[in-house]
Amino acid sequence: MTICLGLEGTAHSFGAGIVSSEGLVLSNVWDMLRPDEGGIHPREASQHHAYLGPLLIRQSIDDAGISPKQIDIIAFSQGPGLGPCLRTTATMARSLSLHLGVPLIGVNHCVAHIEIGSLESGFNDPVTIYVSGGNSQVIAFAGGRYRTFGETLDIAIGNMLDVFGRHVGMRFPAGPKVEKLAKMGSTYHTLPYSVKGMDISYSGMLTSARRLFDEGLPLDDICYSIQETAFGMLAEVAERAIAHTKKNEVLLTGGVARNNRLTEILQGVADRHGARFHRVSPPLAGDQGAMIAWTGILQYGVGDTLEISSSGVLPKWRTDEQDIGWKE
Repeated sequence: MTICLGLEGTAHSFGAGIVSSEGLVLSNVWDMLRPDEGGIHPREASQHHAYLGPLLIRQSIDDAGISPKQIDIIAFSQGPGLGPCLRTTATMARSLSLHLGVPLIGVNHCVAHIEIGSLESGFNDPVTIYVSGGNSQVIAFAGGRYRTFGETLDIAIGNMLDVFGRHVGMRFPAGPKVEKLAKMGSTYHTLPYSVKGMDISYSGMLTSARRLFDEGLPLDDICYSIQETAFGMLAEVAERAIAHTKKNEVLLTGGVARNNRLTEILQGVADRHGARFHRVSPPLAGDQGAMIAWTGILQYGVGDTLEISSSGVLPKWRTDEQDIGWKE
């Protein structure tokens, strides 16, 4: 049995998780930077990671009930993400790799969200709807890579919700509050529905939603309208991807996967196409170390490791730029 310690630190969260080659999550601890106002500042987030990282790594090892000498691999989020956060996390990973004398593996953050969802669901070849603060993509495997069938052309859905939330006085992250208020809304206000081929755009909807709030319309109705419009756009692109690829599994992953209304809509899409549907469970939805550890194990199995000298971070590393050697 191989044991991997995975470190995640691409943005506001730092996580440390330990997973075995049998797919058992032995530990998974994380902490999120929650600024009192405004968004995430990369320098402040990296300082958060530098301060709490060693503590969370120790807690992860203790929770797993193992000694550091039992760790066979160190994996870390090499990209994409915020440069200062990635560099802080990579430094910790390199140090551990050297200290323990074990291989180092650089993991694509987006690919890791897909792989942890596939592990949990048992899916082999899903169409994946990956939605988070920094990403909104519809992805499927083809030709040795995870191909992006559609994505946001401007801001990610999670970021859109957070920016709107700041405008109306919500603390970060705003998504759960928007979801709660949306359940109390009943009047739909038309917002820009922007699907361009297989891609989507959220900036126009964000501008219109802020204007509706400034005009004094009820906030719960605005939140209701945001969710129905934004999620409808994702569902349209996802449905086209399912119809095109003929795949019979649909996976919802990423931090925004915690939203029950989005889950309900995509479940309906899967049902219409006779496909199985799975939403990643809340502990594995956000940014956490277990997904990095599990993907590290998959990469290790095909010899995909790094030398320290070539372990620089990749802030703009796309999902479809990594060869997926462990899938046929």
